[in-house]
Amino acid sequence: MSNNHPSEIEQRPDPFAALSIKDFSVFLISRFFLTLGVQIQSVVVGIQLYEITKDPLAVGAIGLSEAIPFILISLFAGHVADIVRRKYIIIGALSFLLIATWALFAVSQDQAKLVAFGTWPIYGIIFCTGIARGFLGPVFPAFLYQLVPRHLIPNAATWQSNLWQTAAVLGPAAGGILFGFIDASGAYGVSATLLTIALVAILFVTNHPLPKIETQENLGQRLTAGFRFVFSNKVMLSAFGLDLFAVLFGGAVAMIPFFVNEVLHPPAGTEDFFVGILRAAPAIGAITMGLLMTRFPPTRMAGRNLFIAVSGFGLCIIGFGLSTNVWLSFAILVMSGAFDSVSVVIRSTILQLLTPDHMRGRVSAVNGIFIGSSNEIGEFESGSAARLLGLVPSVIFGGSMTILIVLFSYLAVPKLRKLNLDKLI
Repeated sequence: MSNNHPSEIEQRPDPFAALSIKDFSVFLISRFFLTLGVQIQSVVVGIQLYEITKDPLAVGAIGLSEAIPFILISLFAGHVADIVRRKYIIIGALSFLLIATWALFAVSQDQAKLVAFGTWPIYGIIFCTGIARGFLGPVFPAFLYQLVPRHLIPNAATWQSNLWQTAAVLGPAAGGILFGFIDASGAYGVSATLLTIALVAILFVTNHPLPKIETQENLGQRLTAGFRFVFSNKVMLSAFGLDLFAVLFGGAVAMIPFFVNEVLHPPAGTEDFFVGILRAAPAIGAITMGLLMTRFPPTRMAGRNLFIAVSGFGLCIIGFGLSTNVWLSFAILVMSGAFDSVSVVIRSTILQLLTPDHMRGRVSAVNGIFIGSSNEIGEFESGSAARLLGLVPSVIFGGSMTILIVLFSYLAVPKLRKLNLDKLI
């Protein structure tokens, strides 16, 4: 006979609670294949440009060419996500992303002509993918909230992170293998096929109506409402800002092709394979931590956990910069992903719990500008720093800056230190 008291059993979270909701499960399937396709595309573009240019700044500029349109379109996209049914926006943006991926397939058919003509067609197409991401960024978290009840938001955020990270493990590894054994155009063809599956899957999610708009505002007020809301909320602003600068200075992943070929020196002929494996390493750590968080959510002492997670991430970036062994680098990047997963779940839960229903698109757009674009701008920062400081010093500098930002935020924002998200559910 069990000695557990009934109330104790009831308090234990069900790790699979959000997955029992059909619309949410299908939504996750769509996001999984979308992420898988985008990750393959990302790693192949990086390897392709590395082989053409051998220039870290040229590789880092990929992120900048995607971040610029993402930032420019995000506020308008957030406004659209609050006035147009979100499923329609996802279908349109996914279709546009699919067209851009087939364009990458087309321009990569003849690598010799691409080398002779220059890399500008690739940057132009990546600019278009940034537009698509600018619309998908705010609409996905806004749509997610319509699919699950409030008390399941932390669980839903954790599972979304887990599926995203699983795709982020498989995608880079598959991208490296496809590039090595087929070619860039073949890899882009696989990416386009996966995006097609994502597009078909989203068609089977219920087309939920929009939340009621509670206030009447003109276009200018609606476009800036997300910024005004975030900047008036110290907890949300500090959490977003902490992640922004941590990701901005911790973008070492963009330099993996250079580390593999110039620092780590794996066995000859395995370079592309190890580029994919190292790109996937953070996601392996994130998945492991994510599965733990479905049973032990980090929401009770969320502020403290956030500071520990971002500090750990910064230390891992420094360790990666110092490592000269490919498998040690792999282990360090796995740990970095585990720390980053905690940060992602806490930030996503803060976003969902503190945002009014009718503003989710616009506030998610601001979050995208803070976080989503910082990944790409971080790639450009890493490329620029690598050219100015050297490859290894630039990564150590980035990790050190992350640690300093955590210390500053810890001292400057006591409200975030004391944050307990369980009280908001």
